[in-house]
Amino acid sequence: MNQALTANADAAAPAPGPSLRARSALLKRLADVVCLPSSRVNAFERAMTADVLVDMLREAQPVERQRVARRLATLTEAPSNLVRMLLRDDIEVAGALLTESQSLWDADLLDCAREATTEHRRLIAQRRAVSDVVSDMLVAFGEMPVIETVLRNEGLRLSHDGVETIVAATRTEPRLIPMLLKRPELRPSHAYIMFWWADTDARRTILQRFAVSREVLQEAAGDIFHLAAEEGWQDPLSRKTLQFIERRQRNRAALARSPFESLEEAVAASADGMTRETAEEISYLSGLKPMTGAKIFTDPGGEPLAILCKATGLPKVSLRQLWRGLRRPEVDADGAVAASLQRVLMVYDTVAVDRAQTVLRYWNWSLSSALTPALLKAIREGDEESLDEYSVPQRAAMLALARDFGR
Repeated sequence: MNQALTANADAAAPAPGPSLRARSALLKRLADVVCLPSSRVNAFERAMTADVLVDMLREAQPVERQRVARRLATLTEAPSNLVRMLLRDDIEVAGALLTESQSLWDADLLDCAREATTEHRRLIAQRRAVSDVVSDMLVAFGEMPVIETVLRNEGLRLSHDGVETIVAATRTEPRLIPMLLKRPELRPSHAYIMFWWADTDARRTILQRFAVSREVLQEAAGDIFHLAAEEGWQDPLSRKTLQFIERRQRNRAALARSPFESLEEAVAASADGMTRETAEEISYLSGLKPMTGAKIFTDPGGEPLAILCKATGLPKVSLRQLWRGLRRPEVDADGAVAASLQRVLMVYDTVAVDRAQTVLRYWNWSLSSALTPALLKAIREGDEESLDEYSVPQRAAMLALARDFGR
């Protein structure tokens, strides 16, 4: 019975006529001419043939376009109009060019990425070498399969803006974080912001890799502190930068105005229950803006508390007092130290003072020093499309705080 059905199907299928055989032969000959070396055909002849071939391929069958695409994939140079038409075609046609051709220009890939499908963009992201201009286009669509392929491709380059786009995506797609942390293009400004929504393992990696010393900056700008002091610290730009560089973390001026005798006393006062006033006072005494302090105190993981204590020279007992004042669990059901507190104490033990200060000051710089009224408005509205209008710390603040303002 199956043989009978097959025979009937074969009888129903139209036999290729002379015109179809002629078309197939003509397409092959035109492709042959396009593929001839420059010693056999000049640029104008090749362009003319490509124009004719493009016109034919518009009405040709997919299998015919696929054959031409495979021929072009082997060329070191192919007519741009022909290549772009085939790159925009179904993935079965464009796939050969995207995976095999080494002669595609960035302009061709950008056109394909902009006009074609997710699968086209994923194949572009798999290419052996992809420029940052092309990768920016790929990640701009926010497609997770494409972004994951981008991050796995060691031969692909990411621009600063491209990395920032992916950092923003990690807020809702945390599985991207481990892959992004392996990229050489990731900068401290990106990692310290991503820290806020990263899991425990990713936070540990960020602190190990990006908690760097500021010794080079301190040596380079050591004599500038004296000059700035002589000027009365009148220049806000240099004052803000020197505050990031200097070794001292605690704010002596804030201590002179504080109702507490020391930072330790303020922390001890919080042990019975952290109030907004005490939290702000601890922030000021620690050399932080209240917004940065609020971010640290409300972080569910607790690791920022260890960074705060280590950077300001507070002992472990102060860390425990902060933990208690924030109503965090200190022991588990068996009476042992709670796993969350144990993890935070381990961070305190493993990070060096200078490196903790770097992290803390980066947070303070990026989360508060650039919060202009326009940025605050953008954060409240979740206007991440206007990121390009802001500086690095402004963009970092937007990424880290957008969700908080939306609560």
